[in-house]
Amino acid sequence: MADIGVIFYIEGLGNDRKALERAIEQVVKELKEETAIDVKRVNTEDIIENQEEDLLRYSAMVEVELEGSLRDVVDATMKYSPVVVEVLKPGRLEITAKELMKILGDVSLFMGKLMDQFGGLAAYPPLDQLPKPKIGYTEDEIEEFIVDERNIRYQFVIETYGKDKETVEETIMKAFYLEGCKINKFVVQVQEEREDKVYALVAAELLSSFETLMQLTAKYAPVAISILEPEIIDVTASELQNVLTDLAGFVHELVHRPLKKRLIEHDTIKFEISK
Repeated sequence: MADIGVIFYIEGLGNDRKALERAIEQVVKELKEETAIDVKRVNTEDIIENQEEDLLRYSAMVEVELEGSLRDVVDATMKYSPVVVEVLKPGRLEITAKELMKILGDVSLFMGKLMDQFGGLAAYPPLDQLPKPKIGYTEDEIEEFIVDERNIRYQFVIETYGKDKETVEETIMKAFYLEGCKINKFVVQVQEEREDKVYALVAAELLSSFETLMQLTAKYAPVAISILEPEIIDVTASELQNVLTDLAGFVHELVHRPLKKRLIEHDTIKFEISK
């Protein structure tokens, strides 16, 4: 598989100019010391001051061009969580199912650790009004999804909990549907009941696009995932760019939750004082 060329735009924010300078210097140092991926160039923009901001008055951008395997680029995306990822090359790539499963495993492990620390990512509007999704397709239909719609067929197992088994089943089923998945098989197995909740494993056989598969893995950190078909997954540069930018956004959202909480509290206090 050809190397992937990308540009990361990494944003730094802070309320202390010197602290932000040190943070940017540390990021640049880490980038230049990278051994897993080839760092072609690193450009640092001047720090900008926004006097209208109280807590995040200073900002700066680091632009870095990298090249490496898809797995290394995905790992770097999660590590540095750029605000934007631009894919330079190739225009199209082919990934084996085996290699993609390794990447999905990396994403699941990394995101699972973050969610253990900062909370979950999967959040949806009320699902009550959504109809129950169709479960089960013929082999001819599945072949059409894979060949004509470029879908991937995979098994996806997550740990979750809810009020009861029926609620878990309905919620996750509709959530998968809302994410853009076709559900071929779906099973809920209750593992434990405590404190008026059931804790369960949900195992599903799904069909979706490459983008949806990556997003679903990042949001749910599955305990098991297996690609059934096709053996070779075809991905365009724009699809990969969307996936990497979304993945970085998920990481950014999680690690900045404590800061967002402080910002909300600060704005609330400021509002109370100004009333």
